[in-house]
Amino acid sequence: MAGAVAESGRELPAFAGSRDPSAPRLAYGYGYGPGSLRELRARESGRLAGTVYLDHAGATLFSQSQLESFTNDLMENTYGNPHSQNISSKLTYDTVEQVRYRILAHFHTTAEDYTVIFTSGSTAALKLVAEAFPWVSQGPESSGSQFCYLTDSHTSVVGMRNVTMAINVTSTPVRPEDLWSAEERGASVSDPDCQLPHLFCYPAQSNFSGVRYPLSWIEEVKSGRLHPVSTPGKWFVLLDAASYVSTSPLDLSAHQADFVPISFYKIFGFPTGLGALLVHNRAAPLLRKTYFGGGTASAYLAGEDFYIPRPSVAQRFEDGTISFLDVIALKHGFDTLERLTGGMENIKQHTFTLAQYTYVALSSLRYPNGAAVVRIYSDSEFSSPEVQGPIINFNVLDDKGNIIGYSQAGHVCGDNMDLIDGQPTGSVRISFGYMSTLDDVQAFLRFIIDTRLHSSGDWPVSQTHADTREAGAPSAESQADVIPAVMGRHSLLPQEDALTGSGVWNNSSTTVNAVPVAPPVCDVARTQQIPSEKAAGVLQGALGPLVVTNLYLYPIKSCAAFEVTRWPVGNQGLLYDRSWMVVNHNGVCLSQKQEPRLCLIQPFIDLQQRIMVIKAKGMEPIEVPLEENSEQTQIRHSRVCADRVNTYDCGEKISSWLSTFFGRPCHLIRQSSNFQRNAKKKHGKDQLPGTMATLSLVNEAQYLLINTSSILELHQQLNTSDENGKQELFSVKDLSLRFRANIIINGKRAFEEEKWDEISIGSLHFQVLGPCHRCQMICIDQQTGQRNQHVFQKLSESRETKVNFGMYLMHTSLDLSSPCFLSVGSQVLPVLKQNVEGHDLPASEKHQDVTS
Repeated sequence: MAGAVAESGRELPAFAGSRDPSAPRLAYGYGYGPGSLRELRARESGRLAGTVYLDHAGATLFSQSQLESFTNDLMENTYGNPHSQNISSKLTYDTVEQVRYRILAHFHTTAEDYTVIFTSGSTAALKLVAEAFPWVSQGPESSGSQFCYLTDSHTSVVGMRNVTMAINVTSTPVRPEDLWSAEERGASVSDPDCQLPHLFCYPAQSNFSGVRYPLSWIEEVKSGRLHPVSTPGKWFVLLDAASYVSTSPLDLSAHQADFVPISFYKIFGFPTGLGALLVHNRAAPLLRKTYFGGGTASAYLAGEDFYIPRPSVAQRFEDGTISFLDVIALKHGFDTLERLTGGMENIKQHTFTLAQYTYVALSSLRYPNGAAVVRIYSDSEFSSPEVQGPIINFNVLDDKGNIIGYSQAGHVCGDNMDLIDGQPTGSVRISFGYMSTLDDVQAFLRFIIDTRLHSSGDWPVSQTHADTREAGAPSAESQADVIPAVMGRHSLLPQEDALTGSGVWNNSSTTVNAVPVAPPVCDVARTQQIPSEKAAGVLQGALGPLVVTNLYLYPIKSCAAFEVTRWPVGNQGLLYDRSWMVVNHNGVCLSQKQEPRLCLIQPFIDLQQRIMVIKAKGMEPIEVPLEENSEQTQIRHSRVCADRVNTYDCGEKISSWLSTFFGRPCHLIRQSSNFQRNAKKKHGKDQLPGTMATLSLVNEAQYLLINTSSILELHQQLNTSDENGKQELFSVKDLSLRFRANIIINGKRAFEEEKWDEISIGSLHFQVLGPCHRCQMICIDQQTGQRNQHVFQKLSESRETKVNFGMYLMHTSLDLSSPCFLSVGSQVLPVLKQNVEGHDLPASEKHQDVTS
């Protein structure tokens, strides 16, 4: 890796100093003034406020003016099916043909040389070539065609080999270094009389690392000067340009590949699901078509084997009616891109400048012992945009040089396959697009520094800020534009309207008949005092039996906890735990990772009045009935952790309340009582015979248990890590709330719960499924919505491998013929795993299975 190394890794290199002095004047910012680029971004991509988007290689983002222009077009014109014969259809046909010309002009070619075939994307274009190429199968009289592809190709290119394999055509992966060597050796195979068709596929730009491969390979392979394999014949070249053309110009008049697949959403974000195969007209007649569908036939007979294809290559291969409105949208995409940026050459310079600076900055980051913070996967050293695109692929390392897997980094919940034998199963890719700015880069670098090199105060980036202000970058104060705002402090726990009754119910966890039970299920004084007294006892080293110290349920998924001292149990866990969830206007579940303010929504369950009261600061309390009105409910399908669940909308009143609070359309939905979501086999645990655990809207299991001693150990590490002697950052209570457990116990040793196989709590028996793999949600203060990476970082350091905290529990058996309760103060009796030696634990902890 290249790039200057800043002293001790404490300061990022200056933006101006990282730029190539020979680069064009418009290398960054398209010539906009210091504030104008930020204004342009706010005007065209205002939805990005407070968000850092760095996945432009996956999909770039459309601009507002592009969408407005397209919408106005639709409102002012009537576009019919281009296969029909009427005025509106003729308008559509002519407009689509004009878009084809515009696409060819964008790639510096004409209809004389290339034909545009619309597909659903570059993957469909690749599949079309694989199925229509004139392959010659291997046989007694022929060695057959060769399909060769660069090993650095996209999955969709590699997948073409399954098509060739089915027809006995040899597939050969070619390493980039082997092709470089072959290029240096020159031509070694020559038989001008052999016309056996072969196909070589390679990417103009690696989708993985952004490395750009020579476009000169096209002509060298086609002319026979460069052979992917030593086989005589006629070579055709497919240039996978989908990634490359998203940020760079491609001149097909100079580099005449036979086949060029592209996806338009990678260029300007909209429309999605539309791509094209650009076919050179000299290769088009060789493509073989078998299936014919609507619009591809000039004439056919249903009763006889008679079919005449359309004369146009495009019409022959575009099965059915093309997505003509999306095709029309392309014109507005090209127009807007040209107007905002001045063209693809400017985008190429702009995005590469950002990528080069980021590469230099990342390469310079060092731990205090001198070890690199990241490992970047690139051989280009980001020397120029001719050899490197605006993509950086890397893994984060610890100070010993070990790779930190994405599960350990907290990006996903419950995934155990990020590292295998110490090797990563994936990596981190960031990529820049035409609307990326230096603000994005600085926010990303600040994130890496804050999470890996402690706080930004310890690792200043003042040099970067000082220099970037001259180049239109934000001042330190303007970082609020890209860093999520800090929420005001607000109490999380219930203070009033506490639950005052319990109930008896049948086997459905959502049907309750209110019957007063003594003592009260939840008492305000007990809710607020008893748990804190017990926690204080643990802090003072109190001994005694393991007992439950706190009970929580979370009626609305990702919203605030509802603490109780005694609560009924249903067949899905604590009654009403995660029975509701908040979804956006598209019905997608919201979590605190997307919307941290969910933790400020406080639900309270009143079993006697059969209502859930929902409160939030600045909002009037609102009631939601616990009863399900089956006559008015319309079932809708939702998803929770890849599971389909049947839910119903709780009505416009609560929807309006939530939409007002969050400032965007939201709905409250509830799991249908008629729907059963079965738990999957996870964590290597087999379900007991005759049992089938059912789940509410939880992620993985019915219950989550944490140990106070484990909390205290993490609490001590967080406080001792405060080198400046400041006041403690987290109270034990605040810290425990971040882990959103149902059951908290007063364990004697930190993480002893990870050695348990089963536990009994009172008369209830549970199987311990395994640890909870933590994600970035523990970075969110549950009382304020404020993010703080320090908690996750410290937990990651202390656990060394997986960031586990807490244990999942599931009922082993449950008899609901009579009421069952979980209560604070109930004794906890664990059973050790079979592979845990009993002598490793104190005698008091060698519990046996006990039935109450």
